[in-house]
Parts: sequence; C-alpha cells; structure tokens
Amino acid sequence: MSPPPTKTRRGAPSFEPRVRRGVVRIAGDIATRLRAGHPYLFREALGGRPLREPAGATIDLVDEAGEFVARGLYDPDGVVALRVITRDADEPIAAAAVERRVNAARRLREQLMPKQGMTAYRVLHGEGDGLPGVTVDRYGDHLVVHLFSPALEPLREWLYDALEAAWKPKSIYEQRRFKPLAGDAPRGPATLARGELAPVEIEVEEYGVKFVIDVTAPLGTGLFLDLREGRRVVAEHAAGKRVLNLFSYTGAFSVWAARAGAKEIVSVDLATKAHGRARRNLQVNGFSEAGHEFIPGDAFKVLARMSERKRSFDLIVLDPPSFSQAKGRVFSVQKDYRELVEAALEVTAPGALVACVSNTMKVSSEELDRAIGEASVRARRMVRIVERRGLPADFPVAAGFHEGHYLKFFLCAVV
Repeated sequence: MSPPPTKTRRGAPSFEPRVRRGVVRIAGDIATRLRAGHPYLFREALGGRPLREPAGATIDLVDEAGEFVARGLYDPDGVVALRVITRDADEPIAAAAVERRVNAARRLREQLMPKQGMTAYRVLHGEGDGLPGVTVDRYGDHLVVHLFSPALEPLREWLYDALEAAWKPKSIYEQRRFKPLAGDAPRGPATLARGELAPVEIEVEEYGVKFVIDVTAPLGTGLFLDLREGRRVVAEHAAGKRVLNLFSYTGAFSVWAARAGAKEIVSVDLATKAHGRARRNLQVNGFSEAGHEFIPGDAFKVLARMSERKRSFDLIVLDPPSFSQAKGRVFSVQKDYRELVEAALEVTAPGALVACVSNTMKVSSEELDRAIGEASVRARRMVRIVERRGLPADFPVAAGFHEGHYLKFFLCAVV
C-alpha cells in the first residue's frame, strides 16, 4: 500500500513523488493533464527530488490516490523527465507496443497522403503517433530517424525492426538530437543504422515538385517537410508576382514560386552553400535561373538596402530560424519577429501578400499575431491576416497536447 501524504509545517498535505522503485506519485493537476493526452512529465513536477533510475528506465506514474496514470521512459538529464508511451496499465513498453504504433502510423499515412507525386513525408511524428521523442522521415527509399533523448535507447532496435517490416526501406539513418539541461548537444551527421549507404544526393517529390536532399546532413536534409502546405499557399499566389524569399535556405519556396510562374524571384540567405543547393533544386525541375537573384547576406541588411533603393515586392516569405547567431548579430523569433516584419513592410508593394512563418512552440499564435500587428503600426501599413495554416496531415498532434501545434503560417494582405 502507498504511504500516506506527509504534512508540512502549515498542515497542508505534501505528496511524496516516490512510492516505490519504478513508480512516481504525481499531483492531481498533473495527472489530469497526462490523462487528457499530454505526453510529457516535466522535471519540475518531480519537486527537485532526484530519481535513481538510469536513462531509459520504465517508470509508472500514479495519482495521489495511487491509481495508475501512465507509463513512460525516464530521462535523468532533460527538461522532460518522462515521455509517456502508454496509458494502459496492462501494456508493457516492449517490441509489440512499438510495432503497433509504427503500423498505426503507416495506416494513417496510407489513408491521408497522396498516392503519387509524394515521396518525402513524415512516417512517424513522435507524440502524435504515440512515441514521444522519436520522428521518422521518408525520403524516397530511405528513412531518417531523429532521436531526441538518450532515454529512447531501449526502443531503438525495436523501432528499426518495426520500420523495416512496415516500410521496407533501403536504409535507415539515425540523427541524435539530444538536448540536455545545459543546452543543445553538438549535432553530428546522421549515421547509417540499417541497410545500405544512401547516395549523396537523393531526388524526392512533393506534389510532383522535385528536390535534392542529403540524408546525412547534420543540420537538415535540405527540405522542411512540415512547411509543405505553406509552400503550396505561396505557389497559389505567385504567378506573375515579384517574390522575395528571406531565409531561403535551399530555396523550396523559390522553387514552388518558379513552378507557379513568378515574374521575379529573389532568394536571401546567409549561406552561399544554401544558394548552391537552391540552384540545384531549380535544375532538377528543369527551371531556368532567368529571373532569379540569389543574395548571400543578413536579411535585415538586405532589406535596408532594398528600402533605400525603393525596391518593392508583391509577395514576401518570412521564414526565419527560431534562433541564429552570425556575424555579430543574434536573432531570436521571440524578440525580433516584430522588427523583421516591420523591415519587410518597407519593401512591400500596396496590395502585396506577406507569408509570416514561425516554427517554434515558444511563440504562440497569439504572440505571432501581436508581433505582426505591432509591426504594421510602426510601419504605418494596414495588415490583415487572410489565411492560417499549420502542420500537414503527416504531422498529427495528440489531443491534449496544444504545444504540439508548433508551426504557424500566416498569409497577410498589406495595404
């Protein structure tokens, strides 16, 4: 039987988080949140009391009455102390549980994803598919697995067995993206976990548009799969337009704009190498570089020069990284988005559209909306949000996990 709660000096009950080895008692409000679908027990919920279990240990969570709430894997170092794998007291964390989730994720994709012209998409989306801390992306015949915690090590071989059985890939690559309390660990290249070595370049399709990616690249394969629907929105409005793509990376928005028949496309990114990959993406689609301009440089400085020269655009894409530091400037979406929108409005033609993107859960829809509104007042322009998009169908979000809606895409009309 579980021990009764202890008393504080003021007489209020203070529930000890530990009941017995492998079991943790949690407060009522936290139990309610987890039962509603939230996949994380944050470290602060442990009340500062350390657990002796190693990374990857199975922990059962019980409420104040000792009733089972959830079972998950323990991480001794991260902000997230436990990732919930099951809310079924009779389901062990074992190979069969992982296989069930991988197969369910595949059935969902078979139901929702296009049958043709789509060879790059997410086949397992962590929390939304019942395996928090794991994502798996498909690029043609190859899979890239992202592991976000060392606590997931016990699942690793079970996961790869299930992926091989479900998807029959030529290879599975693994990218470890552990984030301890001290901050991001250095990110190395993806390593081959199963199968044969992948080519340096893999050509994939997104609604028939082609992209060249590298499954081993440490900072990204070259295509952000979650922005697929945002790219289609841009393409719907790009025909005959002057398009400015800021933080263009490998030019995915630019390629879609070219396909739609944009009159002029300017891609701006700090990395010259990224522009080289953007040119390659134009090439594999058979698009000419005529009408394209590639500018290596800081987006704010480029916008300032364009404003001085009275240059303007009909469609602007703002897709900044959540955080970056280069050439003495630190950019944070939380602090600097308003300034970015304000600068972009200086080169926005009357009647133009601006696509504002944020891909971090640290910025809510309300905060992004407010940043855009404050920028419009400072720039003395009227801005209306005419369309909102979020994650595509292959990025499902568990009910009860509102933070999972991290991607915000606002299409704004400017007067």
